[in-house]
Amino acid sequence: MSNLEEVNAALAEFPPFWQRVGEWGTTEDALDTLQINIGLKCNLACKHCHVESSPARTEEMTRETLEACLRVYKERGFSVIDITGGAPEMNPHYEWFLREASAAGARVMTRSNLVICQEPGYEHLPELWAELGVVVIASLPHYIKKKVEKQRGADTFDPIIAMLQRLCALGYGKGEGAGPAGKTLELDLVFNPSGAVLPPDQAALEREYKQKLSADFGIDFDNLFVITNAPGGRFGARLLQTGNMERYMNTLIDAFNPDTLPAMMCRTQLSVSWDGGLYDCDFNQAVDMPCRSGLNIVDLANDPSIPLKRDIVFGNHCYSCCAGAGSS
Repeated sequence: MSNLEEVNAALAEFPPFWQRVGEWGTTEDALDTLQINIGLKCNLACKHCHVESSPARTEEMTRETLEACLRVYKERGFSVIDITGGAPEMNPHYEWFLREASAAGARVMTRSNLVICQEPGYEHLPELWAELGVVVIASLPHYIKKKVEKQRGADTFDPIIAMLQRLCALGYGKGEGAGPAGKTLELDLVFNPSGAVLPPDQAALEREYKQKLSADFGIDFDNLFVITNAPGGRFGARLLQTGNMERYMNTLIDAFNPDTLPAMMCRTQLSVSWDGGLYDCDFNQAVDMPCRSGLNIVDLANDPSIPLKRDIVFGNHCYSCCAGAGSS
């Protein structure tokens, strides 16, 4: 049995999440975000990674599939293109896609571990992001070096800090109109707990991050997003290996908050995998739970009559998005 099968079998032992959803089990009539996972290759292999990215992965989205994504964006009323991976920068079509998405009028967001920007061939990307006004969403597990490198690996903290300082020098995180040609350059950070625990309060942690990063490194940013670790992928496998799956799932279930259901990210987005498969969210990709239709992004591009509104596929990993204050 594969890691994926073992994790999914373990998750199935708990009370079904879908029974808690009630009236919120379908998407909104209009979707705003097209989230595109353009490849699983990454320069890092973080312990919490739900899609199990690493330098050994080779899966990447083709130019043709990216073109289909652009067609769907232009024709179906989306306003945001959210580019993720892996390290999305490692897809050979990444820069082309950034420019095309920006030219199409999208609010373009790119996820980044930032360490990649100090590797040969990627050093120029911060300037490109600033030129295009791309929203940068950077993962920073903590503002303390030891805690970051426990989760991300050795020699990852200093490159992240250096890249955050470089982004700030370009005008990121400085407020309205601080970037080139008066652009507002948004810099957001993402926090994941290092283990099988719920994250702290987002607002309080954001204040703490802003104070420490500004005082210690001269770094400013706009928002901190606190994400609960989903019990799938590499993190789910580690929960099983360490005997912590039952304890962690019970923690999530006990913290279930029905007030978070209307704002679940799956209700306003469509997620596209590297091979063009359609999912309700990136976490569903990790546990191989595609949209009920079984369609591909090319199908949507070729047939504009296919509705975007759909019934959402839920699994027990979804408890992570609705625990406490929620993490959508």
